Amino acid sequence: MRIATTFFIVLLFSAFTLKPPKTKLQQKVEDLAEKVNPQLIKWRHHIHQNPELSNREYKTGEYIATYLKSLGLEVQTKVAHTGVVGILKGGKPGPVVALRADMDALPVPERAKLPWASKAIGEYNGQEVPVMHACGHDTHVAMLMGVATVLSQVKSELKGTVKFIFQPAEEGAPAGEEGGAKLMVKEGVLKNPDVYVIFGLHIHAGTHIGELNYRPGGTMASANSFKIVVHGKQSHGSQPWLGIDPIVTAAQIINNAQTIVSRSMPLTEDAAVVSFGSIHGGVRNNIIPETVTMVGTIRALDDNMREEIFRKLKLIATKTAESNEATVDVTINEGAPVTYNNVELTNKMVPTLQSVMGPEHVHLIPAITGAEDFSFFQREVPGFYFFIGGTPLDVAEKDAAPHHTPDFYVDDAGMIYGVKTMSRLVVDYENMK
Repeated sequence: MRIATTFFIVLLFSAFTLKPPKTKLQQKVEDLAEKVNPQLIKWRHHIHQNPELSNREYKTGEYIATYLKSLGLEVQTKVAHTGVVGILKGGKPGPVVALRADMDALPVPERAKLPWASKAIGEYNGQEVPVMHACGHDTHVAMLMGVATVLSQVKSELKGTVKFIFQPAEEGAPAGEEGGAKLMVKEGVLKNPDVYVIFGLHIHAGTHIGELNYRPGGTMASANSFKIVVHGKQSHGSQPWLGIDPIVTAAQIINNAQTIVSRSMPLTEDAAVVSFGSIHGGVRNNIIPETVTMVGTIRALDDNMREEIFRKLKLIATKTAESNEATVDVTINEGAPVTYNNVELTNKMVPTLQSVMGPEHVHLIPAITGAEDFSFFQREVPGFYFFIGGTPLDVAEKDAAPHHTPDFYVDDAGMIYGVKTMSRLVVDYENMK
């Protein structure tokens, strides 16, 4: 009896832990991904050595478009300035699934000692700057090119259409220009044919290769920059009573603004951040200036909380200034909305990620206060955005250099997981409809 009971427990445990067998098509796309892996590395190294800043991804766009055309895809160029869209029509009717990769680099010098390190120079805010793929967008492009390669080889078996969206200016368009996901949406990238769902990913320095992180609902914060200009009355530093001090007023505004999150936000529901990043005023030790300018960022994981922060910041700045007989101009830029993973779509597709990666390598994570303009796509159609590891296994995750820094590095070996997961998401979603 004891033997029979033990056997039953083992059988029951196995039923819950064994992964279901993969279909022929699922296995086929994963095998094709393995075959394209050497090419992924070549693409990534080329793009990394030739980085381009936001809205200036001319050669990157040409490189992508030329390759997509060689696969027989219908290709659109100059979308939102430099973006590229490839359309692959499957052999059977079905939904339109979009996949997105961002293309732009950053004004950051590269310190990593790589044979394929960037030596590129560009122009940013009127200044000559070094340019580097310091956020992994080079890997995103290579991975999506890999997915296009894989899916084009199973075209006749696909139940629907795939849109490959290569997006410029995720890091933000230059001053005075439109760009990024918002402009792509405005120009109709999700139309003709109309997209049902969209998937995106980000490689992460700080997560080991072979690991995948995701979160349903609010995943990355909204991001809004703000500018506060305090107007006072200039006077000699020895006679402050003859003027209205904008420096003292600015200091009080900064201090009072700290109560917005700590005293006005329901922090048990979601996180929020108000940070001042710069304050400028005056030119001399004994002159109280006429104006002080402050800039900062607002992050929130809930739209209602974001709107309340806007209201409170304007109220605090205005009333604090009034109490000192000063005036203020408060400007809050639109920025990016919350990156919100459609809960139903996320829950539906997590088994696909577990099938590819192994359930023990797929992790539910807390929300992130970084931001992503993928959120503009998610405001139009259901979307799912997740993270794959790029840190070599011999480097502790905590020791990986952060994104947007000169020492940033993600290993080539992480890209295969992006190609496999994105290819499988398309195949599996189309077979659910």
